[in-house]
Amino acid sequence: MKILVAGLNHNTADIEIREKVAFNKDKLREGLTLVKNLPYIDEVVILSTCNRVELYAGVRDTEKASESIKNFLTEFHNIDRSLLDKSIYLYNDVNAVRHIFRVASSLDSMVIGEPQILGQLKEAYEFALENKTTGILLNKLMKKAISVAKRVRTETRIAENAVSISFAAVELAKKIFTDLSGKVFMLLGAGEMAELAAKHLMNNGVKEVIVANRRYERACELAKEFNGRPVSLENFLREIVHSDIIICSTGAPNYILLKEQMQKVMKERKQRQVFIIDISVPRNIDPKINDLDNVFLYNIDDLQGIVDANMFERKKEADKAEKIVEEEIIPYFHWLSSLESFPTIIALRKRAEKIKNDEIEKLLNRFPDIDEKKRKAIEYMASSIVNKLIHPPTTALKKDSEDRDLMVAIIKKLYGINDEESR
Repeated sequence: MKILVAGLNHNTADIEIREKVAFNKDKLREGLTLVKNLPYIDEVVILSTCNRVELYAGVRDTEKASESIKNFLTEFHNIDRSLLDKSIYLYNDVNAVRHIFRVASSLDSMVIGEPQILGQLKEAYEFALENKTTGILLNKLMKKAISVAKRVRTETRIAENAVSISFAAVELAKKIFTDLSGKVFMLLGAGEMAELAAKHLMNNGVKEVIVANRRYERACELAKEFNGRPVSLENFLREIVHSDIIICSTGAPNYILLKEQMQKVMKERKQRQVFIIDISVPRNIDPKINDLDNVFLYNIDDLQGIVDANMFERKKEADKAEKIVEEEIIPYFHWLSSLESFPTIIALRKRAEKIKNDEIEKLLNRFPDIDEKKRKAIEYMASSIVNKLIHPPTTALKKDSEDRDLMVAIIKKLYGINDEESR
Protein backbone atom coordinates (compact mmCIF):
# COMPACT_ATOMS: atom_id res chain seq x y z
CA MET A 1 0.00 0.00 0.00
CA LYS A 2 1.17 3.54 -0.81
CA ILE A 3 0.75 6.91 0.94
CA LEU A 4 -0.88 9.77 -0.96
CA VAL A 5 -1.41 13.43 -0.06
CA ALA A 6 -3.85 15.51 -2.10
CA GLY A 7 -4.51 19.08 -1.05
CA LEU A 8 -4.42 22.82 -1.49
CA ASN A 9 -3.29 25.56 0.88
CA HIS A 10 -2.63 29.29 1.29
CA ASN A 11 0.30 29.04 -1.14
CA THR A 12 -1.62 27.39 -3.98
CA ALA A 13 -5.20 28.65 -3.64
CA ASP A 14 -6.80 31.96 -2.67
CA ILE A 15 -9.43 32.18 0.05
CA GLU A 16 -12.39 31.86 -2.36
CA ILE A 17 -11.21 28.45 -3.59
CA ARG A 18 -10.22 27.26 -0.09
CA GLU A 19 -13.71 28.16 1.16
CA LYS A 20 -15.30 26.10 -1.62
CA VAL A 21 -13.41 22.91 -0.78
CA ALA A 22 -13.52 23.26 3.02
CA PHE A 23 -15.21 20.53 5.10
CA ASN A 24 -17.37 21.53 8.05
CA LYS A 25 -18.16 18.86 10.68
CA ASP A 26 -21.16 17.43 8.80
CA LYS A 27 -19.40 17.47 5.43
CA LEU A 28 -16.29 15.96 7.00
CA ARG A 29 -18.08 12.82 8.22
CA GLU A 30 -19.75 12.30 4.85
CA GLY A 31 -16.54 13.11 2.99
CA LEU A 32 -14.48 10.59 4.96
CA THR A 33 -16.98 7.81 4.24
CA LEU A 34 -17.20 8.62 0.53
CA VAL A 35 -13.42 8.83 0.04
CA LYS A 36 -12.86 5.60 1.99
CA ASN A 37 -15.21 3.86 -0.48
CA LEU A 38 -13.50 5.25 -3.59
CA PRO A 39 -11.66 2.74 -5.84
CA TYR A 40 -8.01 2.08 -4.88
CA ILE A 41 -8.34 3.86 -1.49
CA ASP A 42 -8.29 1.90 1.79
CA GLU A 43 -7.66 4.58 4.45
CA VAL A 44 -8.19 8.34 4.70
CA VAL A 45 -7.80 11.33 7.04
CA ILE A 46 -9.11 14.77 6.02
CA LEU A 47 -7.51 17.92 7.47
CA SER A 48 -9.58 21.07 6.85
CA THR A 49 -8.51 24.45 8.29
CA CYS A 50 -8.82 28.07 7.17
CA ASN A 51 -5.44 27.80 5.43
CA ARG A 52 -5.49 24.27 3.99
CA VAL A 53 -7.61 21.29 2.95
CA GLU A 54 -5.62 18.05 2.68
CA LEU A 55 -6.51 14.39 2.25
CA TYR A 56 -4.05 11.80 3.57
CA ALA A 57 -4.76 8.39 2.09
CA GLY A 58 -3.49 4.82 2.09
CA VAL A 59 -3.90 3.69 -1.53
CA ARG A 60 -3.20 0.73 -3.80
CA ASP A 61 -2.49 2.77 -6.94
CA THR A 62 -1.37 6.40 -6.58
CA GLU A 63 -2.29 7.57 -10.09
CA LYS A 64 -5.79 6.06 -10.07
CA ALA A 65 -6.42 7.12 -6.46
CA SER A 66 -5.31 10.68 -7.28
CA GLU A 67 -7.79 10.86 -10.10
CA SER A 68 -10.54 9.45 -7.88
CA ILE A 69 -9.87 12.11 -5.23
CA LYS A 70 -9.86 14.95 -7.76
CA ASN A 71 -13.17 13.71 -9.20
CA PHE A 72 -14.60 13.43 -5.69
CA LEU A 73 -13.59 16.99 -4.70
CA THR A 74 -14.98 18.38 -7.96
CA GLU A 75 -18.36 16.69 -7.52
CA PHE A 76 -18.68 16.88 -3.72
CA HIS A 77 -17.96 20.62 -3.56
CA ASN A 78 -19.41 21.46 -6.98
CA ILE A 79 -16.21 23.25 -8.00
CA ASP A 80 -14.91 23.86 -11.51
CA ARG A 81 -12.35 21.14 -12.29
CA SER A 82 -9.94 23.59 -13.96
CA LEU A 83 -9.85 25.71 -10.76
CA LEU A 84 -9.09 22.61 -8.72
CA ASP A 85 -6.38 21.41 -11.09
CA LYS A 86 -4.61 24.80 -10.83
CA SER A 87 -4.60 24.70 -7.02
CA ILE A 88 -4.20 21.05 -6.00
CA TYR A 89 -0.88 19.39 -5.16
CA LEU A 90 -0.23 15.65 -5.02
CA TYR A 91 2.56 13.91 -3.09
CA ASN A 92 3.23 10.21 -2.69
CA ASP A 93 5.57 7.94 -0.73
CA VAL A 94 8.59 9.83 0.72
CA ASN A 95 7.33 13.23 -0.43
CA ALA A 96 3.93 12.53 1.14
CA VAL A 97 5.44 11.55 4.50
CA ARG A 98 7.79 14.53 4.44
CA HIS A 99 4.88 16.88 3.73
CA ILE A 100 2.75 15.50 6.59
CA PHE A 101 5.66 15.74 9.04
CA ARG A 102 6.30 19.35 7.92
CA VAL A 103 2.62 20.26 8.31
CA ALA A 104 2.48 18.79 11.82
CA SER A 105 5.68 20.66 12.76
CA SER A 106 4.24 23.97 11.43
CA LEU A 107 7.00 24.24 8.81
CA ASP A 108 4.37 24.54 6.07
CA SER A 109 2.24 27.09 7.94
CA MET A 110 1.65 30.72 6.97
CA VAL A 111 3.38 31.62 10.26
CA ILE A 112 6.26 29.20 10.88
CA GLY A 113 6.12 27.75 14.39
CA GLU A 114 2.43 28.51 15.06
CA PRO A 115 1.01 25.97 17.53
CA GLN A 116 -2.56 25.58 16.23
CA ILE A 117 -1.83 23.21 13.34
CA LEU A 118 -0.70 20.32 15.53
CA GLY A 119 -3.96 20.45 17.49
CA GLN A 120 -5.93 20.62 14.23
CA LEU A 121 -4.05 17.58 12.88
CA LYS A 122 -4.75 15.63 16.07
CA GLU A 123 -8.47 16.49 15.83
CA ALA A 124 -8.57 15.43 12.17
CA TYR A 125 -6.93 12.09 13.01
CA GLU A 126 -9.18 11.44 16.03
CA PHE A 127 -12.27 12.22 13.92
CA ALA A 128 -11.11 9.76 11.25
CA LEU A 129 -10.49 7.15 13.98
CA GLU A 130 -14.03 7.64 15.32
CA ASN A 131 -15.41 7.16 11.83
CA LYS A 132 -13.23 4.07 11.22
CA THR A 133 -11.53 5.40 8.07
CA THR A 134 -7.94 4.70 9.15
CA GLY A 135 -5.94 1.49 9.36
CA ILE A 136 -2.43 0.29 10.19
CA LEU A 137 -0.77 2.61 7.64
CA LEU A 138 -2.32 5.97 8.61
CA ASN A 139 -2.52 5.12 12.32
CA LYS A 140 1.25 4.69 12.38
CA LEU A 141 1.81 7.72 10.14
CA MET A 142 -0.39 10.12 12.15
CA LYS A 143 1.13 9.05 15.48
CA LYS A 144 4.60 9.44 14.00
CA ALA A 145 3.75 12.92 12.63
CA ILE A 146 2.56 14.01 16.09
CA SER A 147 5.73 12.67 17.75
CA VAL A 148 7.91 14.41 15.12
CA ALA A 149 6.14 17.72 15.82
CA LYS A 150 6.71 17.26 19.56
CA ARG A 151 10.39 16.53 18.94
CA VAL A 152 10.67 19.70 16.84
CA ARG A 153 9.10 21.75 19.67
CA THR A 154 11.43 20.18 22.23
CA GLU A 155 14.70 20.36 20.30
CA THR A 156 14.30 23.72 18.53
CA ARG A 157 13.13 27.23 19.43
CA ILE A 158 10.81 27.41 16.44
CA ALA A 159 7.78 28.38 18.56
CA GLU A 160 9.62 31.02 20.58
CA ASN A 161 9.81 34.76 19.80
CA ALA A 162 6.62 36.66 19.00
CA VAL A 163 5.78 36.89 15.30
CA SER A 164 2.54 38.89 15.50
CA ILE A 165 2.24 42.56 16.45
CA SER A 166 -0.21 41.81 19.26
CA PHE A 167 1.87 39.03 20.78
CA ALA A 168 5.08 41.05 20.43
CA ALA A 169 3.44 43.75 22.55
CA VAL A 170 2.75 41.23 25.31
CA GLU A 171 6.27 39.80 25.15
CA LEU A 172 7.69 43.30 25.56
CA ALA A 173 5.41 43.92 28.54
CA LYS A 174 6.70 40.73 30.16
CA LYS A 175 10.29 41.84 29.65
CA ILE A 176 9.61 45.19 31.32
CA PHE A 177 7.52 43.94 34.24
CA THR A 178 8.64 40.28 34.41
CA ASP A 179 5.33 39.35 36.07
CA LEU A 180 2.10 40.79 34.66
CA SER A 181 -0.13 39.56 37.48
CA GLY A 182 -1.42 42.51 39.50
CA LYS A 183 -0.85 44.99 36.65
CA VAL A 184 -3.55 47.36 35.37
CA PHE A 185 -4.06 47.54 31.61
CA MET A 186 -5.76 50.34 29.66
CA LEU A 187 -7.06 49.93 26.12
CA LEU A 188 -7.33 53.34 24.45
CA GLY A 189 -9.60 53.10 21.44
CA ALA A 190 -10.18 49.84 19.57
CA GLY A 191 -8.94 47.88 16.59
CA GLU A 192 -8.22 44.24 15.83
CA MET A 193 -4.53 44.31 16.83
CA ALA A 194 -5.22 46.24 20.04
CA GLU A 195 -8.03 43.87 21.03
CA LEU A 196 -5.86 40.81 20.31
CA ALA A 197 -3.11 42.27 22.48
CA ALA A 198 -5.69 42.85 25.22
CA LYS A 199 -6.73 39.19 25.07
CA HIS A 200 -3.08 38.07 25.28
CA LEU A 201 -2.52 40.33 28.29
CA MET A 202 -5.57 38.89 30.04
CA ASN A 203 -4.26 35.39 29.42
CA ASN A 204 -1.03 36.46 31.08
CA GLY A 205 -2.73 37.53 34.29
CA VAL A 206 -3.27 41.31 34.26
CA LYS A 207 -5.34 42.28 37.29
CA GLU A 208 -7.64 44.91 35.83
CA VAL A 209 -8.70 46.17 32.40
CA ILE A 210 -9.85 49.71 31.68
CA VAL A 211 -11.41 50.45 28.30
CA ALA A 212 -11.58 54.02 27.00
CA ASN A 213 -13.33 54.75 23.73
CA ARG A 214 -14.71 57.81 21.96
CA ARG A 215 -18.03 55.94 21.79
CA TYR A 216 -18.95 55.07 25.35
CA GLU A 217 -21.29 52.30 24.16
CA ARG A 218 -18.35 50.62 22.42
CA ALA A 219 -16.26 51.02 25.57
CA CYS A 220 -19.02 49.22 27.50
CA GLU A 221 -19.13 46.37 24.94
CA LEU A 222 -15.37 45.81 25.10
CA ALA A 223 -15.26 46.16 28.86
CA LYS A 224 -17.90 43.46 29.15
CA GLU A 225 -15.91 41.20 26.81
CA PHE A 226 -12.71 41.70 28.83
CA ASN A 227 -14.46 41.72 32.20
CA GLY A 228 -13.17 45.28 32.66
CA ARG A 229 -14.31 48.81 33.41
CA PRO A 230 -15.47 51.31 30.72
CA VAL A 231 -14.59 55.02 30.70
CA SER A 232 -15.16 57.75 28.14
CA LEU A 233 -12.13 58.86 26.13
CA GLU A 234 -12.43 62.37 27.59
CA ASN A 235 -11.71 60.98 31.07
CA PHE A 236 -8.82 58.66 30.21
CA LEU A 237 -6.17 60.98 31.71
CA ARG A 238 -7.72 60.53 35.13
CA GLU A 239 -7.48 56.75 34.79
CA ILE A 240 -4.04 56.59 33.18
CA VAL A 241 -2.48 57.34 36.55
CA HIS A 242 -3.52 53.85 37.69
CA SER A 243 -2.49 52.08 34.46
CA ASP A 244 0.76 50.14 34.10
CA ILE A 245 0.27 49.06 30.47
CA ILE A 246 -1.46 51.19 27.82
CA ILE A 247 -2.26 50.19 24.25
CA CYS A 248 -3.47 53.03 22.06
CA SER A 249 -5.35 52.68 18.78
CA THR A 250 -7.88 55.51 18.54
CA GLY A 251 -7.66 56.68 14.94
CA ALA A 252 -7.44 60.30 16.11
CA PRO A 253 -5.69 62.65 13.63
CA ASN A 254 -3.27 64.04 16.26
CA TYR A 255 -1.64 63.31 19.62
CA ILE A 256 -4.05 62.62 22.46
CA LEU A 257 -1.31 62.27 25.08
CA LEU A 258 1.47 64.87 25.28
CA LYS A 259 4.80 64.83 27.09
CA GLU A 260 3.70 67.51 29.58
CA GLN A 261 0.57 65.51 30.46
CA MET A 262 2.60 62.34 30.95
CA GLN A 263 5.04 64.17 33.23
CA LYS A 264 2.15 65.01 35.57
CA VAL A 265 0.93 61.41 35.39
CA MET A 266 4.37 60.07 36.33
CA LYS A 267 4.57 62.47 39.28
CA GLU A 268 1.23 61.16 40.55
CA ARG A 269 2.43 57.57 39.97
CA LYS A 270 5.57 58.29 41.98
CA GLN A 271 7.63 57.34 38.91
CA ARG A 272 6.35 53.74 38.74
CA GLN A 273 7.10 52.19 35.34
CA VAL A 274 4.64 52.57 32.47
CA PHE A 275 4.65 50.61 29.21
CA ILE A 276 2.86 52.34 26.30
CA ILE A 277 2.24 50.85 22.84
CA ASP A 278 1.00 53.23 20.16
CA ILE A 279 -0.20 51.16 17.21
CA SER A 280 -2.22 54.07 15.75
CA VAL A 281 -1.46 55.41 12.29
CA PRO A 282 -1.02 58.37 12.49
CA ARG A 283 0.53 58.12 15.95
CA ASN A 284 -1.63 59.22 18.87
CA ILE A 285 1.07 59.39 21.57
CA ASP A 286 3.69 62.14 21.55
CA PRO A 287 7.04 60.36 20.83
CA LYS A 288 8.83 62.80 23.19
CA ILE A 289 7.20 60.87 26.05
CA ASN A 290 9.90 58.25 25.51
CA ASP A 291 12.41 60.74 26.97
CA LEU A 292 10.78 60.47 30.40
CA ASP A 293 12.29 58.18 33.02
CA ASN A 294 10.47 54.88 33.57
CA VAL A 295 8.26 55.39 30.50
CA PHE A 296 8.68 52.83 27.71
CA LEU A 297 6.95 53.88 24.49
CA TYR A 298 6.83 51.70 21.36
CA ASN A 299 5.07 52.39 18.06
CA ILE A 300 3.91 50.09 15.26
CA ASP A 301 7.27 50.26 13.45
CA ASP A 302 9.15 49.32 16.62
CA LEU A 303 6.93 46.28 17.06
CA GLN A 304 7.21 45.34 13.38
CA GLY A 305 11.00 45.47 13.70
CA ILE A 306 10.82 43.06 16.64
CA VAL A 307 8.47 40.77 14.71
CA ASP A 308 10.79 40.75 11.66
CA ALA A 309 13.81 39.95 13.82
CA ASN A 310 11.89 37.19 15.59
CA MET A 311 10.70 35.74 12.28
CA PHE A 312 14.32 35.63 11.13
CA GLU A 313 15.19 33.68 14.30
CA ARG A 314 12.29 31.29 13.70
CA LYS A 315 13.48 30.65 10.16
CA LYS A 316 16.92 29.74 11.49
CA GLU A 317 15.28 27.30 13.90
CA ALA A 318 13.18 25.98 11.00
CA ASP A 319 16.40 24.75 9.35
CA LYS A 320 17.05 22.59 12.43
CA ALA A 321 13.46 21.37 12.31
CA GLU A 322 13.80 20.36 8.65
CA LYS A 323 16.76 18.14 9.58
CA ILE A 324 14.67 16.45 12.29
CA VAL A 325 11.92 15.78 9.73
CA GLU A 326 14.44 14.16 7.36
CA GLU A 327 15.82 12.00 10.19
CA GLU A 328 12.35 10.80 11.16
CA ILE A 329 11.34 9.83 7.61
CA ILE A 330 13.92 7.01 7.54
CA PRO A 331 12.62 4.90 10.48
CA TYR A 332 9.04 5.29 9.27
CA PHE A 333 9.94 3.86 5.87
CA HIS A 334 11.91 1.05 7.49
CA TRP A 335 8.71 0.12 9.32
CA LEU A 336 6.64 0.58 6.16
CA SER A 337 8.87 -1.66 4.06
CA SER A 338 8.72 -4.35 6.75
CA LEU A 339 4.95 -4.54 6.20
CA GLU A 340 5.57 -6.11 2.79
CA SER A 341 7.00 -9.25 4.39
CA PHE A 342 4.32 -9.59 7.10
CA PRO A 343 1.83 -11.53 4.91
CA THR A 344 4.58 -14.05 4.06
CA ILE A 345 5.50 -14.38 7.76
CA ILE A 346 1.84 -15.00 8.65
CA ALA A 347 1.46 -17.50 5.79
CA LEU A 348 4.65 -19.30 6.87
CA ARG A 349 3.40 -19.61 10.46
CA LYS A 350 0.00 -20.86 9.26
CA ARG A 351 1.69 -23.45 7.04
CA ALA A 352 3.90 -24.63 9.92
CA GLU A 353 0.96 -24.76 12.35
CA LYS A 354 -1.06 -26.83 9.86
CA ILE A 355 1.78 -29.34 9.43
CA LYS A 356 2.20 -29.57 13.22
CA ASN A 357 -1.54 -30.07 13.84
CA ASP A 358 -1.84 -32.67 11.06
CA GLU A 359 1.06 -34.71 12.44
CA ILE A 360 -0.24 -34.55 16.02
CA GLU A 361 -3.66 -35.71 14.82
CA LYS A 362 -2.07 -38.68 12.97
CA LEU A 363 -0.12 -39.66 16.10
CA LEU A 364 -3.18 -39.44 18.36
CA ASN A 365 -5.19 -41.57 15.90
CA ARG A 366 -2.48 -44.27 16.01
CA PHE A 367 -2.30 -44.15 19.80
CA PRO A 368 -5.81 -43.32 21.04
CA ASP A 369 -4.99 -44.39 24.63
CA ILE A 370 -2.52 -41.53 25.23
CA ASP A 371 -3.66 -39.66 28.36
CA GLU A 372 -4.23 -35.87 28.62
CA LYS A 373 -0.90 -35.16 30.32
CA LYS A 374 1.12 -36.93 27.61
CA ARG A 375 -0.99 -35.33 24.88
CA LYS A 376 -0.16 -31.85 26.20
CA ALA A 377 3.54 -32.77 26.42
CA ILE A 378 3.51 -33.91 22.77
CA GLU A 379 1.75 -30.70 21.67
CA TYR A 380 4.23 -28.56 23.64
CA MET A 381 7.22 -30.37 22.08
CA ALA A 382 5.76 -30.06 18.57
CA SER A 383 5.13 -26.31 19.04
CA SER A 384 8.65 -25.84 20.34
CA ILE A 385 10.15 -27.60 17.31
CA VAL A 386 8.00 -25.56 14.91
CA ASN A 387 8.92 -22.25 16.58
CA LYS A 388 12.63 -23.04 16.46
CA LEU A 389 12.45 -24.11 12.82
CA ILE A 390 10.59 -21.00 11.57
CA HIS A 391 12.45 -18.53 13.79
CA PRO A 392 15.45 -18.02 11.40
CA PRO A 393 13.35 -17.37 8.25
CA THR A 394 10.96 -15.12 10.23
CA THR A 395 13.87 -13.08 11.59
CA ALA A 396 15.36 -12.79 8.11
CA LEU A 397 12.07 -11.53 6.70
CA LYS A 398 11.71 -8.89 9.42
CA LYS A 399 15.18 -7.44 8.88
CA ASP A 400 15.48 -4.30 6.78
CA SER A 401 17.82 -5.41 4.03
CA GLU A 402 18.29 -4.85 0.31
CA ASP A 403 17.60 -8.51 -0.50
CA ARG A 404 14.34 -8.80 1.46
CA ASP A 405 12.27 -9.17 -1.73
CA LEU A 406 14.54 -12.05 -2.81
CA MET A 407 14.22 -13.58 0.67
CA VAL A 408 10.41 -13.42 0.45
CA ALA A 409 10.46 -15.14 -2.95
CA ILE A 410 12.83 -17.90 -1.75
CA ILE A 411 10.79 -18.67 1.40
CA LYS A 412 7.54 -18.75 -0.58
CA LYS A 413 9.15 -21.16 -3.02
CA LEU A 414 10.70 -23.40 -0.31
CA TYR A 415 7.53 -23.69 1.74
CA GLY A 416 5.09 -23.79 -1.17
CA ILE A 417 3.31 -20.55 -0.21
CA ASN A 418 1.27 -19.14 -3.10
CA ASP A 419 0.43 -15.49 -3.76
CA GLU A 420 -3.12 -15.86 -2.43
CA GLU A 421 -1.84 -17.08 0.94
CA SER A 422 0.64 -14.20 1.30
CA ARG A 423 -1.77 -11.33 0.70
